[in-house]
Amino acid sequence: MNYDLLISFVFATSALAISPGPDNIYVLMQSIVNGKKFGLATVAGLISGCLVHTTLVAFGVSAIIKENDTLFFVIKLLGALYLLYLAFKVYRSNSELSLESGQIPKKSTTQLFKQGFIMNVLNPKVSIFFLAFFPGFLFSDSMSTVLQFYVLGLLFMLVSAIIFSTIAVLAGSISDYIKTHKRVGLYLKWLQIIVFVGIAIIIFTSEK
Repeated sequence: MNYDLLISFVFATSALAISPGPDNIYVLMQSIVNGKKFGLATVAGLISGCLVHTTLVAFGVSAIIKENDTLFFVIKLLGALYLLYLAFKVYRSNSELSLESGQIPKKSTTQLFKQGFIMNVLNPKVSIFFLAFFPGFLFSDSMSTVLQFYVLGLLFMLVSAIIFSTIAVLAGSISDYIKTHKRVGLYLKWLQIIVFVGIAIIIFTSEK
């Protein structure tokens, strides 16, 4: 077992969860407008949806890995290129964080859980990201590939849940900090770029 690879995966997942994106910004805004409980319900829905994407990637990619070395190399190459593309998109984006809360409707915790789950499951970009992200972090020569993907998926869900829940609970303080420290968006933007490029390198240089 390559524990260094698992530790790298946890750090990469943590950095991505902290970096501004539609999911954690949505959690932040729900918590600011409606309260911590509503933010946590949103987190639960979003994280639950990751299990669906993990299952799709685990069985799909595992079959490809067993079938053909060339196809696995193509997956790694496309995954690395996709992550470099995401890094470029972040580079071209505006680093300013907008926390406008006027258009967020009031919903129950059950509705927010369902909405978070559906938002995640029906977002093809999540599956594409998992497809690009996970293969480079397979960490064992003896464990089945399907099981390794589930371990990575559950680690991704656990780390993201902890960070997203922290965002929900500390929403007021985080919002105040962002408003008073205008450069925080720039720092998080470059953190995201570095992580995407780093993951792309790890994936492309990883062995089957």
